[in-house]
Amino acid sequence: MTKELRTGRTTGSCATAAAMAGTLFLLTGETPATIETPRPPGGTLTVPIDRYEPTDIGVRVTVIKDGGDDPDATHGHDIQAVVSFKEATTGDLAISLDGGRGVGRATLPGLPIDVGQAAINPDPRKQIEGGVRQAAGNVSGTLTIIIEVPNGEEIAKKTLNPRLGILGGISILGTQGIVKPYSHASWKATIAEGLDVLKAQGEDHAVFTTGRRSERLYLEDYPGTPELALIQAADFFEFSMQAAADRGFSRVTWSLFFGKLVKQAQRLPYTHARTHPVDFAQLADWCGEASCSMLHRQQILDANTARQVLGLLENDPDRPKLINLLIKHAKQAAENFSGGQCVVDYAVYDFDGSRLDERP
Repeated sequence: MTKELRTGRTTGSCATAAAMAGTLFLLTGETPATIETPRPPGGTLTVPIDRYEPTDIGVRVTVIKDGGDDPDATHGHDIQAVVSFKEATTGDLAISLDGGRGVGRATLPGLPIDVGQAAINPDPRKQIEGGVRQAAGNVSGTLTIIIEVPNGEEIAKKTLNPRLGILGGISILGTQGIVKPYSHASWKATIAEGLDVLKAQGEDHAVFTTGRRSERLYLEDYPGTPELALIQAADFFEFSMQAAADRGFSRVTWSLFFGKLVKQAQRLPYTHARTHPVDFAQLADWCGEASCSMLHRQQILDANTARQVLGLLENDPDRPKLINLLIKHAKQAAENFSGGQCVVDYAVYDFDGSRLDERP
C-alpha cells in the first residue's frame, strides 16, 4: 500500500503562528501550546509553538518549520517572531512588520516586494498582519513584529535567493499556508520570479536550464552570460515557455541533456521521468528518419533510458542528423507553447558534458 504523503506548513504560517502567540503573551500573559493560524485562502491550520523567551522589550516566540514529506531547505529550522507592544489610550491598532536576522532583503526590482524591503511576500505579509489583529482583539497601540530565522543566511545558500537579488537570508513564503509534498507551485513561482527580475533589468533573452549541471556547462560555453539570465526550469517545459511569453521575452535558449531534448521533441508539457517517459518507438522512428543505422532499432525499442540509445549511436555518422531533427521538433513545441511569441534555440549536452549540437 502506498503511504500517504504528509503535508507541512509554510514559512508564512510558521511566522504567523509565532507572531500571534507573541501577541497573546504580551496582551494576556497566556502561553498557548498551539495556535489556530489563518490560511491565506481561508480556513485555519493548527501550529504548535516550540518556546517563549521574554526579552527586555517583549517576547521572542519560536515555531519549528515542518515541511511534511516535501523536500524543503527550511524543514526543522526555527522560524521566530520578536514581538513588542506600545500601548495607547485611544486609536486603532497599528502593526509594524519587518524582517530581521536571517530574513533576506530585496536588492533587485521585479520581485513581488520592493527593493530594500524584507523578503516577506505579499500573501504571508497579509497572513501575519491578519493573524496578529485576530489575536490582539480591540486594543489601541502599536505592535512591532520582527520575523527572524537564525540559520536563514546559511539556508539561503541552498536556494535561488542570491541569484534573484534576495540577500541576507531566506524568503517568508506561502500562498496556501500549507506545503503539499512534491508540489510544483513553489518551483513555478521561482521560475516566474526569475523571469520578472530578469525582465526588470531590461533583458529579453532567458536561458532555461534543467539543473545545475546543464547551467554550468552552458556558462562554460558562454561565459559572458549574465547570471540572472540563467533560470533553472527543471521539467516545466510548457509553463516556462508560457511564462516567458507572458512577460514579453523575445528569445529563449534551453540548455539540457539528450534525454530532456527527446521529451521536449515529444511535445511533453512536463518532462519528469517518473510521470512522462521517453517514447522509444517514436525515438526509433526519428532515428530512421535521420538515416541512423536500423541495426539498432530493436535495441532502441527495448531500451530503458535515452542515455542507452545515445550510447548505441555513439559511432553512427548520422547521429548529428538525429540531434538536429530532435532540436527541430523541440523548437517547434517550445515556440508553440509560447504562442509564437519567442524564438527558441538549444544547447544540447551528452552525459559526459560534451556538446552534441552544432554550436553557433
